[in-house]
Amino acid sequence: MPTKTTTKGRGPAAKGSVVITRIFDAPRERVWKAWTDPEQLKHWWGPKGFTTPVFRADLRVGGALLYCMRSPEGKDYWGTGVYREIVPVTRIVYTDTFADEKGNVVPATYYGMNSEIPLEMLVTVTFENQDGKTKMTLKHDGLPAGKDREGAQVGWSESFDKLAESLKESSEGKGRGADDKKAYTLTLPTDREIVMERTFDAPRARVFEVYTNPKLIPLWWGPRRYTTTVDKMDVRPGGVWRYISRGADGTEFAFHGTYREIKRPERLVSTFEFEGMPGHVVVDTATFEERGGKTKVTVTSRFESVEDRDGMLKSGMEDGAAETWDRLAELLRKA
Repeated sequence: MPTKTTTKGRGPAAKGSVVITRIFDAPRERVWKAWTDPEQLKHWWGPKGFTTPVFRADLRVGGALLYCMRSPEGKDYWGTGVYREIVPVTRIVYTDTFADEKGNVVPATYYGMNSEIPLEMLVTVTFENQDGKTKMTLKHDGLPAGKDREGAQVGWSESFDKLAESLKESSEGKGRGADDKKAYTLTLPTDREIVMERTFDAPRARVFEVYTNPKLIPLWWGPRRYTTTVDKMDVRPGGVWRYISRGADGTEFAFHGTYREIKRPERLVSTFEFEGMPGHVVVDTATFEERGGKTKVTVTSRFESVEDRDGMLKSGMEDGAAETWDRLAELLRKA
């Protein structure tokens, strides 16, 4: 984020870095989404008086972000970066550089700022659950000492004031559209598990049917940018399933597994294995709870190791799973 020209600071910054810790009165998943959903980022990104008319984010390791901050005087400041590390609801690391409106990296002097500001800086953000609230710590490395670092300290602090207000409005039911698009929760109860939950507006029998009907799987399984084909789907204990996802550029990704337990319409246990990384088997347990005509689906993924679990999180699986469930919800609404 570009610095705000000022000499007013808000607390001491570590040598070479701006470090800010804030406690937000919102669940960690909501704060994480405010950092990763471009539509939400536009509401709070930038110092007081600034707006953010553009924010694009390809949220995956190696993906790029590009944003435009507009000053109260109407001057645009563009920034870009590359995501280096993504651990859903836990940690984001990305590079931060000045840019032009096309995303090309430019020096700080392009905006009339200090030539000592490096072409590339590094931002690390961590999120910790604290009894339903979220402790967020930001570290912005690379800024030279003096007014530039002080200005960044103020700029980030004012942005987080706006973030706190945005989260408050969300909890009061205002501007909830972005949250509603991905109305799920993701938790990490142990170091080898991922648990995702979502309530669908359809009876349990219908949700279970859509989950287990090979004719319906291509209509909702996987992100929208892929087309899914069911190669095999023998829904019985010991039966095998295999799906193939194809991108517009012709790339293919195949997944397969074995059904271990089926209790209609309450429970489904199966294995999951990405054929691009054979030997790393996940056990998925899906439960379906009837709740007044709606259905709460809980999927617990059990991994063979901590490394496998963390590797899945870093792969961007949360966004893929969320988009898959969005598509499932849309299909159920059409039924």
